[in-house]
Amino acid sequence: MRIIISTLVFLCSLTIAAAQAEDAKLKIAHLTENFYIYTTYNTYQESKVPANGMYLVTSNGVVMFDTPWDTTQFQPLLDSIQVRHNKKVIMCFATHWHSDKTAGLEYYRQQGIKTYSTVLTDELSKKNNKKRAEFLMTKDTVFHAGEYSFETFYPGQGHTVDNIVIWFKKEKILFGGCLIKGASDENLGFLGDGNITEYESTLKRVEKKYRSPRFIIVAHSDWNNLNSLKHSIMMAKELKKKKSN
Repeated sequence: MRIIISTLVFLCSLTIAAAQAEDAKLKIAHLTENFYIYTTYNTYQESKVPANGMYLVTSNGVVMFDTPWDTTQFQPLLDSIQVRHNKKVIMCFATHWHSDKTAGLEYYRQQGIKTYSTVLTDELSKKNNKKRAEFLMTKDTVFHAGEYSFETFYPGQGHTVDNIVIWFKKEKILFGGCLIKGASDENLGFLGDGNITEYESTLKRVEKKYRSPRFIIVAHSDWNNLNSLKHSIMMAKELKKKKSN
């Protein structure tokens, strides 16, 4: 009888733990080496939608790419990074002006973190009353942080008119943000601020410039499937055809 009760208690604890993990507002997953994917959530069209960002741990500190979409997770993310790596975030980049990328810029700036976006992103953020970065990039730029380097690239209009991607040449990691959709996605998502006509060409510029990536990180879908870029190009091509017909 005791064995049965113990087994039931154990199974119940597993169920509770699984439910708590499922309801977590912040999840952090190891990508490779010192790269980590963090995920927060928000509601879009009455559905809970994940938003993936990334951070890189360097000898000089942590570099963050995009900010949490959930405004309650700005500090918990910093705390989690501090506990896990015993390092502070020193830089934060936003890949376009929507809130799932920029919501935490002002908060992180107040914490002494250097925040970055392109001039175009800043103009759109100001126009749409979104949070803005402290430092503005006027062109594609190579950054160095500790032993790592990465470059920003503006390939053209797509998901938004200002979307950029970030490339880690040595590690062959492509951080695509919302420009690149998941390999299982059925459409290109919200395009109210985008450019259907240019989307395919923009994605092809990314594909041509960054050959054979080991990882492609997308914003709102599974980032484990490398077919995401080719699938996004196909969807953009089909959408462009429909528009022209």
